[in-house]
Amino acid sequence: MSDGDELDNTEAPLLDHLIELRRRLLYCVVALVATFALCFYFAKPIFGILVHPLAAAGQDRLIFTQIFEAFMVQIKVGFFGALMLSFPVVANQLWQFVAPGLYRKEKRALLPFLLATPVLFALGAAMAYFFAIPVALKFLLGLEGDLGGGVKQEALPAVGNYLDFVMQFIFAFGISFLLPVLLMLLERAGIVTYEQLKGAWRYSVVAAFAIAAVLTPPDIGSQLLLAGPLCGLYFLSLGAIWFTRKRREKEAAAEAAAVE
Repeated sequence: MSDGDELDNTEAPLLDHLIELRRRLLYCVVALVATFALCFYFAKPIFGILVHPLAAAGQDRLIFTQIFEAFMVQIKVGFFGALMLSFPVVANQLWQFVAPGLYRKEKRALLPFLLATPVLFALGAAMAYFFAIPVALKFLLGLEGDLGGGVKQEALPAVGNYLDFVMQFIFAFGISFLLPVLLMLLERAGIVTYEQLKGAWRYSVVAAFAIAAVLTPPDIGSQLLLAGPLCGLYFLSLGAIWFTRKRREKEAAAEAAAVE
């Protein structure tokens, strides 16, 4: 076989992969654009849901101090909703692109992680919305009052700042709840071992509180609401890794016995 024939044989599969990747990316873009248009149309009702914790905390007014701020908030809300709604489509397209190149065992190993990702993210976002945000708002709005000398301090949050505040909480909790998926993938890839993770649990607890201190307001309630689940998820990950490793060892022993 000539060098030209070898080059042709290697180029064809690469071009096929690139064409397939372009097709999958196009589906993702179409899904993102379609869901953005839908969420932008319903931006006010969606934002009304996001401001419910603020209203429950006793704040009935939001202001905007820049001409385009209210409009930009609608765009952010539309994009925020589009990311949530289009994620199943994006994840499915990613799986459709990667799956043909995987062995059956690899598919069985990866698919549970892919399915668990949106569930864990949704759990983290729900905890942020129903528990962490109300606790943080209660603390922050509680700073209103008389400063002395006849000067009063009043909270007048802007729509843009409040949306950034809510999105920070939702994404921080949602991504933090993906810790089991991350650790199990790292262990499955051989980057870390169960023994290393088990031995580093003290450092992980400290890291959890450090992350919570950075991502949440300075009140101890909000920090505990993030640090506590992070610690729990870390130990849950250790248990899941131990269980899956034992199961893999049993399957390997059974296959070796069948071969013999």
